[in-house]
Parts: sequence; structure tokens; C-alpha cells
Amino acid sequence: MTKGRGRIRTALLFLLPLALFYGVFYVYSFAYVGVASFLDTDITLRDAEFVGLANSELLLTHDRFYTAIFNTLAFAAVAILAALTIGFFLAVVLSTKMRGHQFFYAVFFLPALMPMSLVASVFAVMLASRFGTVNEILRFVGLDELTQRWLGDPTLAWISVAMIFVYVIGLPIMYYTADLATINISLLEAAVVDGAGPWPMFRLILFPLTKAARRTIILATLFGAFRAFEVVYLSTGGGPSGRTEIAGTYLYNFSTSGVNVGYVASAAVVVLLIALGIS
Repeated sequence: MTKGRGRIRTALLFLLPLALFYGVFYVYSFAYVGVASFLDTDITLRDAEFVGLANSELLLTHDRFYTAIFNTLAFAAVAILAALTIGFFLAVVLSTKMRGHQFFYAVFFLPALMPMSLVASVFAVMLASRFGTVNEILRFVGLDELTQRWLGDPTLAWISVAMIFVYVIGLPIMYYTADLATINISLLEAAVVDGAGPWPMFRLILFPLTKAARRTIILATLFGAFRAFEVVYLSTGGGPSGRTEIAGTYLYNFSTSGVNVGYVASAAVVVLLIALGIS
């Protein structure tokens, strides 16, 4: 009994630093935001006025907030669809050890290893209306009529941001590759002997057997969209006219505009509840 208690104390001692870190940076932060959501105040919480659910009621009447939530989920849906189709196909092809597969692994993994702030900044420079790489190439080859305001037109800006989410497809490929490595090769050999073609192999064998990786990819991509502040902020800033705004940029833009911090805290609580509800 004494030995068992000693192990418990040792385990708690190792967990204490993490528990303190979690308590300071997570529990305290959540409590701060939760309390502030009921107040009309600034960031210091001084001279705060209790307003109850008034901040939440105001938030739910703001169309821009609904646009931000819709865009967050829509960008996540685009990224998930690309991961479950293009990512799955590439993972299967590369797992066949085709010639040069290591080079292609590096090509697809590299964007996922780069900071998203850098990826978004590069895309913003490439898609700039004036002197952007894409438009300059079009002008150079004589296709001036195809140049566009890629980040200035609402529809094109939305598509451009969605492509950034799709661009980071390396992690889904990695998840699929790890799962494919655990598949019993005899199942595939039996399917070939029975005359199964490539499409039935994909649809009826490989896709169902990678269910665990698929679940991980969906959740990771979905929650990644709620944390993709830098992707939108450094590419379009949420514009034009809020067309590409997501939850993160919505919160940031209002928190730096000098409005009631309680309103921003209320929005943060609602976004957190939405994310938890989806999970």
C-alpha cells in the first residue's frame, strides 16, 4: 500500500508543472473570458458594468458574425473534401513506392511543415493585383485579359483563401500513409486474384480500412479552421467587405477596434461552444 501511494505521489509530482501551466494559461483564460462576456468594460475590467446576456443578444443580431462562422465551417469543409479525395488518392499512389516517391513526399509535406503565416504571406504576394506573380506571368505571356483582382473581388478572394486551406494537404497524406502501412497486404493480393480493378480496390477495400485516419483528418482539419487566423489575416485580412472573414479575424478585428471587450468575450464564448458542440 505504501509503495502504491509513493508511485501516486511521484506521478502527481511529474504532472504538477503541466497542471500549473494548464491552470494559468487555460483555466484562468477561460474564466476571464467567461466573466468578461457578462460585462460592459475594457480590457482591464475596471469600471465594469454588469449587462448579463446583452452582449450575447447583440452578437446574435450581427450578420457579420454569422458570415464569419459560415466561412470557418465552409473553409473547413473544402479542406476536408480535398483531404478525403485528393489526399487519399496521393497517399495510395505514393504508398506503392513508385519511382521518385520520396521526392513527392517531400513536395507535399513541405507546405504542412512551414508556418501558416509564411504560406499566407506568400500567397498574398503572388495574388496581388499589381505586380503579383500570377498577374505578372499572365501579362508576360500576353494574356492580359485573364489578369484578375484575385484578393479584391469577393468571390475570387474566397476561392483564393480556400485554396490556401487545400494547399496544406501534406498532413492528411501523412495520416493516410501511416494507416495504409498497417493494412494486411494479403487482403489486397486476394482482391487482385479475384479480379478487382483499381476503382473497387480504392472504394471497397482501401477507403473503408482507413477509417481511423479519416476520423483524425476530419477532426484535425475542422478544428484547424477555427485556429486559422493567420491564414486569412495575412492574405485578405477578412476582406473584401468581410467576405473571407472567419471566427478568428472577427474576434481580432473587434478586439482592436476599441469596442466593448465584453462583446468580444461573448463572441469568443459562443465560438468555443460551437467548436465543442461540433467535436
